[in-house]
Amino acid sequence: MKRYIEHYMAKHFTFMEERKLRMDEAIEEINRMGITEEKKQQMLAKLSSDKEKEDKSRREKMSLRDFEIIKVIGKGAFGKVTICRCKKDQKVYAMKQMKKKEMRKKNQINHIKAERDVLALADTPWVVKLQYSFQDRKSLYLVMEFLAGGDLMTVLMTYDILDEPTTRFYIAELAIAINAVHELNYVHRDLKPDNVLLDNEGHLKLTDFGLSKSFQDKDPPFLEVYQKLQKDNKEVEEKKTDRSKADFYNNRKRHKAYSTVGTPDYIAPEVFAQTGYGQECDWWSLGVIMYECLVGYPPFYAEDPMSTCRKIINWRKTLTYPPEASLSGDARHLISGLITDTPNRLRFADIKAHPFFNGLDWDNIRNTTAIHAPQLESDIDTHKFDNFETDEEEDMDSSDDENDDFLGFTFKKTTNNQKTVEELFQDSDDE
Repeated sequence: MKRYIEHYMAKHFTFMEERKLRMDEAIEEINRMGITEEKKQQMLAKLSSDKEKEDKSRREKMSLRDFEIIKVIGKGAFGKVTICRCKKDQKVYAMKQMKKKEMRKKNQINHIKAERDVLALADTPWVVKLQYSFQDRKSLYLVMEFLAGGDLMTVLMTYDILDEPTTRFYIAELAIAINAVHELNYVHRDLKPDNVLLDNEGHLKLTDFGLSKSFQDKDPPFLEVYQKLQKDNKEVEEKKTDRSKADFYNNRKRHKAYSTVGTPDYIAPEVFAQTGYGQECDWWSLGVIMYECLVGYPPFYAEDPMSTCRKIINWRKTLTYPPEASLSGDARHLISGLITDTPNRLRFADIKAHPFFNGLDWDNIRNTTAIHAPQLESDIDTHKFDNFETDEEEDMDSSDDENDDFLGFTFKKTTNNQKTVEELFQDSDDE
């Protein structure tokens, strides 16, 4: 809590200092213009009015009525994600709507708090930006920037296997994004291609921080997911065929049910052990994603989730490289340095220095042209996402007439990814 308040106030004072500097520069510019005193006072009054409008905007509460719902681009167990347009500024956002009843029933309150906290803390181009947060009687809402490029899973579904230069670009950007989360003293814990989004230029941003937490915590967060896998075995068994491993996996990753439930393919073995772990579990997931990019399926893939878990625990015997993938020595060496036991696992500094990335400009990679830049027709182009029917009746049923306090989880408008002080103390009371 102390760390967050210090971070919050530091950003607040930085904002105030930057605004004062802008005002001083504007006043100096007005004084140099050589205009009449009357005109000068008019311009100064305009500056003062703009400042008041900005302050009012920062304090303003938002609700569902302030947005025009355009299209549903995702659905899950607790709600949905829609594309919306803010009626005030006409900007397009992605709105994540979560049902309070379902979250209470399945004990997901702490997960959404964790996601909001990370998004509020993050001030980096490598994490999806949170613009607004609010609630009504039935739902919680997180309004974030809309990234029209889809996700990394869409890329893998389109190309099946990526060549090494393409993989080098995505893995390098993903490594930087992971490190940015770690610098916030968080661990993501749910890294997979579905949670790696592409912006309008084709560069990566991380999303879905529902399972993230401060890396000092040693609780077993995936225990409920692990137990849940047993319930999914029957559905998966019915889908078994005699096709090759790659063909079966390609069919499975296109099945929406799996992205909703989640798969254990990317989870590090120490997470299953429930003996405590740190940020290094994210680097294991990076290695698994790199393997999938180059080979076409995750290294521990099996036709049922429990078999995958067993393969991960016995990774020393089950990690193999198919000869038909024709991986280079540097690629195999990097993957093996990430998919390994915790003490020997590569960290960010080791990854940057690895020969696989020779010649890569790490400092300016986001300023370069992306490998696959999406071709967008408009600011609401959603061709990179699946089609879902919009439930207009459900949207109309939501109302902010009873903006109740959801178990101490009060939402207000956020600016520059900041939460209000009222939220901080509300969170503290809830804890």
